[in-house]
Amino acid sequence: MKRFLLGTNWKMHKTFDEAEAYLKKVRILAADAPAFQFFMIPPFTHLQMAKEAIKDTDILLGAQNLHWEEEGNYTGEISPVWLQEIGVQIAELGHSERRQYYNENDADLNKKVKAALKFKMTPLLCVGERAGDKQFQVTPEVIRRQIKMAFFDVSVQQSQRLWVAYEPTWAIGPSGTPASAEYVEYVHEIIREQLLELFGENGNKIPVLYGGSVNPQNCVQLANCKNVDGLFIGRAAWDIASFTCIVELLKGIE
Repeated sequence: MKRFLLGTNWKMHKTFDEAEAYLKKVRILAADAPAFQFFMIPPFTHLQMAKEAIKDTDILLGAQNLHWEEEGNYTGEISPVWLQEIGVQIAELGHSERRQYYNENDADLNKKVKAALKFKMTPLLCVGERAGDKQFQVTPEVIRRQIKMAFFDVSVQQSQRLWVAYEPTWAIGPSGTPASAEYVEYVHEIIREQLLELFGENGNKIPVLYGGSVNPQNCVQLANCKNVDGLFIGRAAWDIASFTCIVELLKGIE
């Protein structure tokens, strides 16, 4: 039986001291909840420290981005070689903030997916529509395009290492509006159909997570949705008390 995935992207939050204190508590939380596969995605500057902090656990470590080239004249970018040297296991790619503020596009994400696979990392592809896309009812087209382009020329064998996270732009951030369980099931079915189209029956093996204003009030309902294999939690996981509350609530549906 697959373990339910539970993780968080810290974005640009937590000092070193805050991060170390937090990870000590996450170790305890994960040890007490073996039915879940935990993963942490801190800022780049915290990766080496985080790797040490979760040593001797099965908590997975992720990076918030990477460059598709191994080296070169790319000031401010992060080589996949460096991430592999640290021992990073997940590369989060295509977060809506990266797309919105840093002009990331699906063609470049395809190169990043392939770079992550080359250096033995799991690409965690974030997909999602904007509020305007939802209003004009083009969500299926947007989601399918993002997946088809990012996973273009990825083999069926390689697909066994892919993860997808549905994170609608309108549901993310302090002013985000959580998606209803019915809407999450609707979009996750579209994602699953697209994965099956690309990879055949292997598309059923690719975990699809939901992220977007997940909190203690909606986590159980979201986790119970069809085709939801995990929750990618934002600010509700940055506070260890809130994260612990979510984990305890989810234990009831193991």
